[in-house]
Amino acid sequence: MKYVVFTDMDGTLLDHDTYSYDAARPALELLRRRRIPLVICTSKTRVEIEKFRVELDISDPFISENGGAIFVPRGYFATPFEHDKETGEYLVIELGTPYDRLRKALSEVARATEYEIRGFGGMTAQEVSEDSGLDIESAKLSKEREYDEPFKIVSKDERCSKKVREEIQNRGLSYTTGGRYSHIMGDNDKGKAISILTDIFRHEDDELTTIGLGDSLNDLPMLEVVDVPVLVQKPNKTYEPGIKIDVKRVGGVGPEGWNSALMEILM
Repeated sequence: MKYVVFTDMDGTLLDHDTYSYDAARPALELLRRRRIPLVICTSKTRVEIEKFRVELDISDPFISENGGAIFVPRGYFATPFEHDKETGEYLVIELGTPYDRLRKALSEVARATEYEIRGFGGMTAQEVSEDSGLDIESAKLSKEREYDEPFKIVSKDERCSKKVREEIQNRGLSYTTGGRYSHIMGDNDKGKAISILTDIFRHEDDELTTIGLGDSLNDLPMLEVVDVPVLVQKPNKTYEPGIKIDVKRVGGVGPEGWNSALMEILM
């Protein structure tokens, strides 16, 4: 059986606290040996993903910023496909809303709700680093956003989150929640991007089986469209309560669960 693996990063392939993927190395090596495509699908920016692609020696397509765009290396597919632009070494399919519009809308939401909302665009790299645990260079890369704005509601409660979500939706935009941050974005999500990319993969080989691995609510659209959805445990060894669909729930937090799941499925 031929596979394509779609994976979230923070809290899934990467440890929630250390951002390490050491526990996933056996499965990563298995994917490499069997030449199974590993498609990163994350809230991270293009430049953040590129850093990990170099470290992991991955040359497959990837999906940035919660389905904001699909980046396909030139010449990766033999079959031509529709795309919106060419940037450097990539053919790019854009699904997201321009970042400037998202920043403006988030400011409007803050004024309308009178809540203090901290988005990445209003934080320095040092502040992002201190808040997220990223090293300073990674924090700088995380601020180079194009299609998605991570944010926190200061002193939020459930009522605040609901009001902010409503105000975002009233502006024709979307809201989702990841491991650390909420996100404002356009009419895009991981599932829409994965569906498009899967269709392109299946033009090359229609016998493919897709695997998707995630840990948070923003991974739900991904888990809904893959053939084998996998949910790994959060740091407290529980599963995301908002994901109620039928998924493979594996024991193991983050990359430990990621590794166990793929070794079981692929061996």
